[in-house]
Amino acid sequence: MKASDRPAIAEDHAHDSPAGLAAALASAAEPGHLDELRDTGGGLRPHWAAFFEHLGFEGLGDLNRRQHNLARQIRDNGVTYNVYADEHGAQRPWALDLLPMVVTPESWAQIEAGVLQRAKLLNRICADIYGPRELLKRALLPAALVQGHPGYLRAMHGVRPPGDTWLHIAAFDLARGPDGRWWVVSQRTQAPSGLGYLLENRIAIARQFPKAFGEMKVQRLAASYRALMDGIKRMAPEGANARIALLTPGPYNETYFEHAYLARYLGLSLVEGSDLTVRDQRVYLKTLQGLEPVHALIKRLDDEWLDPLELRSDSALGVPGLLQALRAGNVLLANAPGTAPLESSALLGFLPALSEHLLGEPLALPSLDTWWCGEAASLQRVLPLLKQSVIKPTRPDLGKEAVMGQRLDADALDQLTGRMVRQPDNYTVQAYLPLSQTPTWKGDRLGPRSAMLRVFALADGPQSWRVLPGGMVRLAPRGQLMASMQRGGSSADCWVLTEGEVDSTTLLNQAPIPIDQLEHKRPVTSRAAENLFWLGRYTERAENSVRLAQIALRSLHGEDQRSPALLAWLSDSALANGLVLPDVPSAAQSPRVFERSLIAMLAPDSGATSVGFNLRALSQAAASVRERLSQEQRNLIERVLDEFAQACEQLSAEAEYAPQEALNTLEQTSEGLAAITGAQTDRMVRDDGWRLLSVGRHIERLGTLSQALAEGLRSGSLAEEGGFEALVALFDSTITFHARYQQRRDLPALVDLLVLDRDNPRSLAWVLGTLRSRLSKLANTVHGQVAEIAQALPDPSAWQLGALCNTDDEGQASALLAILAACQRSALELSDDINRRHFSHADRDNRSLLA
Repeated sequence: MKASDRPAIAEDHAHDSPAGLAAALASAAEPGHLDELRDTGGGLRPHWAAFFEHLGFEGLGDLNRRQHNLARQIRDNGVTYNVYADEHGAQRPWALDLLPMVVTPESWAQIEAGVLQRAKLLNRICADIYGPRELLKRALLPAALVQGHPGYLRAMHGVRPPGDTWLHIAAFDLARGPDGRWWVVSQRTQAPSGLGYLLENRIAIARQFPKAFGEMKVQRLAASYRALMDGIKRMAPEGANARIALLTPGPYNETYFEHAYLARYLGLSLVEGSDLTVRDQRVYLKTLQGLEPVHALIKRLDDEWLDPLELRSDSALGVPGLLQALRAGNVLLANAPGTAPLESSALLGFLPALSEHLLGEPLALPSLDTWWCGEAASLQRVLPLLKQSVIKPTRPDLGKEAVMGQRLDADALDQLTGRMVRQPDNYTVQAYLPLSQTPTWKGDRLGPRSAMLRVFALADGPQSWRVLPGGMVRLAPRGQLMASMQRGGSSADCWVLTEGEVDSTTLLNQAPIPIDQLEHKRPVTSRAAENLFWLGRYTERAENSVRLAQIALRSLHGEDQRSPALLAWLSDSALANGLVLPDVPSAAQSPRVFERSLIAMLAPDSGATSVGFNLRALSQAAASVRERLSQEQRNLIERVLDEFAQACEQLSAEAEYAPQEALNTLEQTSEGLAAITGAQTDRMVRDDGWRLLSVGRHIERLGTLSQALAEGLRSGSLAEEGGFEALVALFDSTITFHARYQQRRDLPALVDLLVLDRDNPRSLAWVLGTLRSRLSKLANTVHGQVAEIAQALPDPSAWQLGALCNTDDEGQASALLAILAACQRSALELSDDINRRHFSHADRDNRSLLA
């Protein structure tokens, strides 16, 4: 970092301490907001003074570099979030501020007691509304907020979840008012997000401030995650031997990064609804080995999508029969379905009375004053107060956003009042609370931003919870007062300080693991296997399309650029591999138009299945199995795609499509694909998932290369030097060929290296041998036997060089062409067989193979 990039004031050590310098760099909080950095006397609060003392003068002058490193770390780790306010709705890097929010032991004691009480209270409420419904009978809760809520599941009435625990994970959004008190603003109970993001935040920020983190007694997080897992196992049907999976909506969900991150951190299988099936009221995971039981699911999708048989019939995310398995007591769902009414903003107004009734005690952590407008008295009370309040939809499904009354002009306020009078049940009014403002770093100043803290209660046993000592801080965009990630806000880590010993618990098992468990292999779900299979196919397809595009562009400007046979081979091969569209004139008809079209079609959005299309498909397949790939491999794939897409944009911006610039882009992409191939070959465990990735690659290689060789024979291009060299180059065997055969360019030499050589990984014999080897090691294949689906592959051991090189009366190598046709056909049939047997689990008559 250049000295000019450092804050100029940080070089001035006239201040007697780093804390004094930090105070000079800091702007005061806005009037009416609590300043988390400064006390009422204007000095730094003790914990912040300690933080900056640990940072030191040099550390203060180094904050810009640390912020740059943090942004790079977040980008490299692939931490993303879909910002709904973004008009493009695209996945963007997670926004994380450099400085944490610091919570003192005294403040945390208040938060912890209040959150534990609320978790217990909400669990009691859920048990009542699906049980005796005394709260409704006593009018302590309006029926409209419970039975009138679309998330109230009548299918759950009378159900008692394992351990009578409805809530395993409950999230509470807290705000600190001007008086320093913490208030509950909202709560999330269906599938609360944030547990993965806050963990990533902690790891990232602790790396930036290791000394301060170590010296300030910041409470660790791992013990809470371990308690959650232990609690689920204690309540799950199979106890300590329970198989737990994390149920995700899939890679297109805005928080999919968190799902994959949590699954990897907790050691769980990441599954989608299509990975699961219900048989005899039990849940099973579809794997390559067959059905394996699942005893508990941590769900990350809302209740309505869980079971298309009993809930939303159009759901493709859920598992048919899941609720019946739950009612039968054969699976634990965390959280139990039916908790959606607890998320209603209106419920907060009824909790004080419910706490007195159910727990016999007042709320330890107050809610903001909240009025449900469905009650006539409440509506009349709040209408004059709208300008000083926050107006919220009673339920998320109403499609409205929270509105701050102070931001509305007279006309907008009048229109809102009219809507509230006409549909009062849909509106809840909450008192406005100026959020406390925590320090953030921007450029060369410490600036305040409004903050909200999400904390989590995690069940560690039946009807028992602990509060994770930390949380996810959401920061309002600069100049705004509402903290929301979906509105483009950012996040910060939360450091909860302790006066006692720091808990050093980890997720690692303390007791020795039995040998039989050590030998247990990680199951490969059918969906993951299918995505790995296509990851391999698209990687190979991308390599082949890059190589063919390079050959075409070079040949069109080579010595044989007017050869009809070569041009015919180029045109047919380009069309067969999707490099040009069917209506493009052939290279023989119009070389210039063909070349321009080939370059134009390289881009991902060109409409052709060319290089860009294959790279994007490769990226999408990798995203679907991100929990199985290293971070470096995922970054590499994304970088290759992004750089190629940017280069294509530059190419299209040129007045003339420049073949040399296109060749340079293809060469760079080829190098990137070589690195991806290396990662797939050398940095993945050889389990059945990897074998199917390899099988996918070799099926693609077999089909593409056998077709290209057949086209070369039929077109006559192999009889010419340019055509011969082009085909050898497509097989990526140029160096080996000329080292072995020097200047020979005859059919026997070609067949020997590209068809029969079992030491050449690009030869058809080697590809077929590898396919047989990979397939023989897949699950359910008897050791030492050739897999049934591999038996239909051509057998290279029967091929003879002389017979393959013989020509008929028309000068065609008919025996060789027949073998090539068999290779193409077997590649297609093998792909179909694998899809049917391993991904769909069906026989050739489409009857299920699953027991």
